[in-house]
Parts: sequence; structure tokens; C-alpha cells
Amino acid sequence: MSKQIGVIIFPGSNCDHDAYHAMKSVMGAETKFLWHKDADLSGIDLLIVPGGFSYGDYLRSGAIARFSPIMNAVVDFANAGNPVMGICNGFQILLEAGLLPGAMLHNEKLRFICKDVHVRVEKTDSIFTSKLKKNDVLRFPVSHGEGNYFIDQDGLKSLQDNDQVLFRYCDKNGETTEEANINGSVDHIAGITNKQGNVLGMMPHPERAMEKLLGSEDGKILFDSVFNELQIA
Repeated sequence: MSKQIGVIIFPGSNCDHDAYHAMKSVMGAETKFLWHKDADLSGIDLLIVPGGFSYGDYLRSGAIARFSPIMNAVVDFANAGNPVMGICNGFQILLEAGLLPGAMLHNEKLRFICKDVHVRVEKTDSIFTSKLKKNDVLRFPVSHGEGNYFIDQDGLKSLQDNDQVLFRYCDKNGETTEEANINGSVDHIAGITNKQGNVLGMMPHPERAMEKLLGSEDGKILFDSVFNELQIA
């Protein structure tokens, strides 16, 4: 039986079709959209919570989407050990749902950021980075106004002790300079996993870096890792 990717659509999602195209057309995987009122995730092997402005980002990013009917199923899916990727607004939603620790603040300079950035791979014993090398530098686009990742010192120590930081913002040479930390995130954090390692949240958009036409294929390397680990054809 072929593996299947699920891409959630919330009112206000704007990267759902990007994720669908990346999975279906570039990676060649069986892919389906999941409406935010759906509650059945049966048959899904990898779940993507895409970027956008779910529910207009009213209150704060991801705060309303967290209460969508599908989210109870997403929590159960994740708690059962199944892989979930939250990208940009998807990361914010996973934080609001308690599947990942921490919170998102407005970017440090209070400006929306839309450009290519570099991130450094911090660990490779993860289903999301198994085909990468530690300290590899990847180039992805970002597009967010609330990407300033925050967690208190005890929480940060827990992330570090449990090796949950997967990506850090860096320059093209892999250095975590102050300038490279585009939004002011604690410890240059661009992506983290839960303690079990099956839930990933990241602000950069790998699904927008899948083809040479878009300026980078580094996203494909990331998904190659996931597909290899999950044995998705």
C-alpha cells in the first residue's frame, strides 16, 4: 500500500498548494488535502501543517486554528508517534496546540520579513535530517511577521539537553552571527522537534525551495530524508 501525505487547509492558509505541489509533483508522493473541519486522518503517513495566515492571525498567529476540529486528530496523530511537519504558520499552530514548547513573538524589528535565509543543520539523528550532515547550510525562503521564537531559560536548557534544536539561523558560511538571526529568535532557533522527535516546527519554507526555477532545491534534500525514513516512494 502506497504511503500518503496529508496537507491541512485552514481558512487563510496560503502555502497549502505549495506544499501539495512539492509533495505531489516534485516528490511524486500520493498527497491529499485535509479540510480544517475533517477529523479523520486514517491512511495518512506524514502530516503537513502549512504556512499562511490561518483565521487571519486574529488574536495571535495560530491561536484560533488551534481550536479547529481537525486539531484533536492532529494531537492524537502526533502523540501516537506519527510524523508531523509544521511550517511557518504551521509551526505557530503546533506551539499553540502544545505539541511543541515555546511561543512566537513579533519579529524583533517589528517588520514582516520575506527573503531567502540560511539555516544550519544541528543534528542528523532525526527523520527530518537523516540524509544531511551536521553543520550543513541550507537556503530557504522565509515569509513571516511573527517568527521571533521565544522560550524561557529553563525551557531553552530543556531543548538543548534533549537535543531538540534542528535548525539555527546562520550566514552562508554557517556562522550564527547577530545579523543572520533575522527575527531575534532565542539561540538563533529556526526549527525544533518535540522530545520524541516526530513533530517538527520550522519557520523557513522548505516547500518553496524544491526546484531550480525557485532558486534553491535544498528543500528537496530535507524531504528526501523524511521520505527515506518513512519509506515513501
